Amino acid sequence: MFRYNVRGENIEVTEAIRDYVEKKVGKLERYFSDAPDATAHVNLKVYTDKKAKVEVTIPLPYLVLRAEETSPDLYASIDLVVDKLERQIRKFKTKINRKSRETALPDVQAAIFSATDEAEEDNGSELDIVRTKRLSLKPMDSEEAVLQMNMLGHNFFIFEDAETNGTSIVYRRKDGKYGLIETD
Repeated sequence: MFRYNVRGENIEVTEAIRDYVEKKVGKLERYFSDAPDATAHVNLKVYTDKKAKVEVTIPLPYLVLRAEETSPDLYASIDLVVDKLERQIRKFKTKINRKSRETALPDVQAAIFSATDEAEEDNGSELDIVRTKRLSLKPMDSEEAVLQMNMLGHNFFIFEDAETNGTSIVYRRKDGKYGLIETD
């Protein structure tokens, strides 16, 4: 069962908005055989040009669902975000089912995590670390890591290579293709 953390920026989160968010995001629970015990973090932002941005992040033990959408209508943005999250879940489940059939494993889980490169320079002379994240890496192959990276919308993804047991990084190149960095 999802718990909800709904925040508003430049908007007051009314009971009607909260109920709508919980009703729409709650529909995602049907995709899980065991109802996950997770918190859905929902940020609602309204800009001066009357556009509404909705960001939803749901960290699960084996998957981080994240989507954002901007439109002139807040409720439409919520609907669009939920549609995006549904597509992510279906894509992830299809990938896992195909993987488990190929490898004949009864249960395959992947670790997805959100990693950002938020470093700022102070007048170009010092590097300040402004954020630190701890990660627990789960084994997967590079193809699955690229899928997870794309689902998160990031430019890189760190994972444990299932074949070599080493830490690897996949990244999106400027030409749109993907690169792989393997460690010794």
